[in-house]
This record gives sequence, C-alpha cells and structure tokens, in this order.
Amino acid sequence: MTIRFDGQVAIVTGAGGGLGREHALALAARGAKVVVNDLGGARDGSGGSATAAEAVVAEIEAAGGEAMANAASVTDAAAVEAMVAEIMARWGRIDILVNNAGILRDKSFAKMELADFRLVMEVHLMGAVHCTKAVWDIMRAQNYGRIVMTTSSSGLFGNFGQANYGAAKMALVGLMQTLAIEGAKNDIRVAPTRAILAAGAGGFERAYVTLTQGDFAVGSDAPEQVAARFDAISDRSNEIVPDMGAAQGMIELTKAQTHHSS
Repeated sequence: MTIRFDGQVAIVTGAGGGLGREHALALAARGAKVVVNDLGGARDGSGGSATAAEAVVAEIEAAGGEAMANAASVTDAAAVEAMVAEIMARWGRIDILVNNAGILRDKSFAKMELADFRLVMEVHLMGAVHCTKAVWDIMRAQNYGRIVMTTSSSGLFGNFGQANYGAAKMALVGLMQTLAIEGAKNDIRVAPTRAILAAGAGGFERAYVTLTQGDFAVGSDAPEQVAARFDAISDRSNEIVPDMGAAQGMIELTKAQTHHSS
C-alpha cells in the first residue's frame, strides 16, 4: 500500500536544507500541501534569509506540488502563531507538524558559554514547543494530527562536545511521551505514536526507554544493599517499556506490598 497525504497540510520546520528539506519534498511528492519553514540562518543559528525556504518551494512546485515558504524563527512564539494563522487562512487545516529546526553550537562543556547552551535549547526544545502549541488546538478540533520530533543519538546516548544539543534532543523525547498520552483521545499521534526511530544510510532501528525488574531495599543500610545488588538491579532480562511514568510508581508499590506480605 502506498502512503499518501492527499488533502493534508504539513508544516516542516528547518526545511530549507538537510533532513527538513527531504521531509518536505517527500511529503509533497505523496500529495501533501507543505509549509516550508526555515529562518535561513547558518548552522550555528546566525543570520537569516527566506531564500532557502523559497528554493525548496520552487522544487516542490516544479514537480507539480503545492507549497508555501515561511521564514519565522521557531524561537519566536508570536511569529509561529502568525505562520499558523496564515496557513489556516490559506488552506483551512493543519494535519502534520515535523519539528525539525535546529542549530549546533558544539564545544566541550568546560569551554561552552551558557548563552550557547541556552540558544540550542531555545531552538530545538522551545521551538518544538512553540510550533506544537500553535497547532495543538487546531488538531484537537479536527480530531486528527500527526507530530514528529527530530531527536538524535547524541541525546539518547551522548556525544562529546554536544551537552547542549544532547540535552535538547533528549528533552524532545520526554515531550513526545506526554503529548502522545494527552493527544490520544483526539487522534493526535506523536507519530508513529511514542516510537523512537533511528535511521541512517538506509538502516532503520528502534530505540527504547526501558525499565528493569530491579530489586527491593529498605532500612538504614539501603544504600549498601543497592550497591551490593547493583548487578541484579541492572539485569535487563524481562525489562519493560512502561505505558507512562505513573506505571513506575505502581511497580514500586507492588514490590513493597510483596515484601511486606512475605
């Protein structure tokens, strides 16, 4: 079955080049009307021009698709809201949001300025928050929405010189987890729902945030018990992926009840 998006409207942020451009071209080729959002700055976030977004729109239109360019910075909530209002005035709906915009300010943590940490968080994390917040009520009213966050192995597993980028990218995973829970009743999927999909050079994998079966330790010597049993607590056989954060609390209560009844 061919995946199609005919009649749907998609926003792709950071779509003037790289991965975002590929998202935009692929969605348009499969029938979506695409909003190509890109500030047009350098990789470190400096500068800005609508030219990059307009070039991608021209590619889409040359291939017979429909698209519009937008140069709003995702760090500017008012500009993002204005973009969404413009889309609604033109096309009347928003079905898909790909939160892809990002910048790099790589340095070891010892040498990193706090301003460089803060700006990377603003673009990756708050940029995704601004865009998602601007479309959330629209998607709820439609009872339909598909949202994709762009995470990174640097966030999931770390990478030298990318404390800021890694922190922002892991934060997007936490954002995805809660939005997927809250959006489910309105068929808003933070799509596919709660999946962390890794990809590169044709390879595809899934990453998971898991929980081991663990062990139980109470009393004044609990720290020593945990240290002594750390291998058992770390044992990944029969590990699980909880449905939500509250599930972990229930697991702890069950352990405690089992211990006290034995």
